[in-house]
Amino acid sequence: MTASSPHAETVVDLGAVRHNVSLLADRAPGAAVMCVVKADAYGHGAIPVGRAAVEAGAAWLGTCSLQEALDLRAAGLSVRLFSWLDVPELDFAPGIEADIDLGVSSLGELARVDAAAKLAGKRARVHLKIDTGLSRNGCPPADWAALVEAAAKARGVEVVAIWSHLACADELGHASIDAQAKLFAEAYDAALAAGLDPIRHLANSAATLTRPDLHFDLVRPGIAMYGLNPVPTDDDLRPAMTFRSSVVLTKPLAAGESVSYGHTWTAREDTTLALVPAGYADGVPRTLSGRMDVWLGGRRRPVVGRVCMDQLVVNVGNEDVPRVGDEVVLFGSGRSGEPTAREWADKLGTIDYEIVTSMYRPRVQRRYVGERA
Repeated sequence: MTASSPHAETVVDLGAVRHNVSLLADRAPGAAVMCVVKADAYGHGAIPVGRAAVEAGAAWLGTCSLQEALDLRAAGLSVRLFSWLDVPELDFAPGIEADIDLGVSSLGELARVDAAAKLAGKRARVHLKIDTGLSRNGCPPADWAALVEAAAKARGVEVVAIWSHLACADELGHASIDAQAKLFAEAYDAALAAGLDPIRHLANSAATLTRPDLHFDLVRPGIAMYGLNPVPTDDDLRPAMTFRSSVVLTKPLAAGESVSYGHTWTAREDTTLALVPAGYADGVPRTLSGRMDVWLGGRRRPVVGRVCMDQLVVNVGNEDVPRVGDEVVLFGSGRSGEPTAREWADKLGTIDYEIVTSMYRPRVQRRYVGERA
């Protein structure tokens, strides 16, 4: 044990990432794959995960902000990079100089990119986004004709693609999927009529797995590349993240004694407690107090009492009492029976995206396995 030893860590299996990317590429044989590594690769680490994705065949990496893409380029990733959402005052010139594709959703944004391209002395590669029904970023259909016509005339711009994003692709058979696909087809026809010849991309993880008719030229898997399946299909996706800690103390507790703040749990019989140095500051939601298990000593054991800022308490009983230093898995792949990020999400009424993305925390060390030399 050293001063730098973590109280808790996330272990990211890059072999699982490569497996998942290969599986997704096989599902879309006629399309290139853009692996989405925004938000520090959903909490998994954008640069190592991006490299693993490229090793597995990804031809593109997608980010939200331009700075995320610039960081990938600075790390030596030479594949196509795409960023799509930034504040109006952003200077696009560094991204254009670094050969990063840019998402454009409005005439104002197009003008800013065009001006930045002239300053950079290089044409900007842009992807025009049509809002087909998610009602977030993207050009409203009523303004689309003006946008594609302006983009066709902008000298500093090369229109590489048109794209959109599905609202309900994780709800199989939802009527909005076909409605959005129809609007997307109409937007593509309008782009062709304006003299453009773009590629198309629409499919997220769910559509990559379930809607081959929407794969077009490029698919954009996000959550599935991390091994978390957004649709109820039996796919061999392998969760890449394990959240673990260790036992730092064991102690007996007599029947009638209580545990943690508020004494919300009282022992009905004599038992043994194990203390784990991970709490809500490390990514364990306090709202899981009394509702979660950990994997310890080859089986599930319940967390009792309230989850604290820095620690939680596990009831381990009086048989097979763990030792100080034993591994505690808070969530993992589930293959051995341990809790999963999906299990946490279901109990909290959220999605597993939020669980793994929230694991980027100052005190939680990130460690990689499955790296290639």
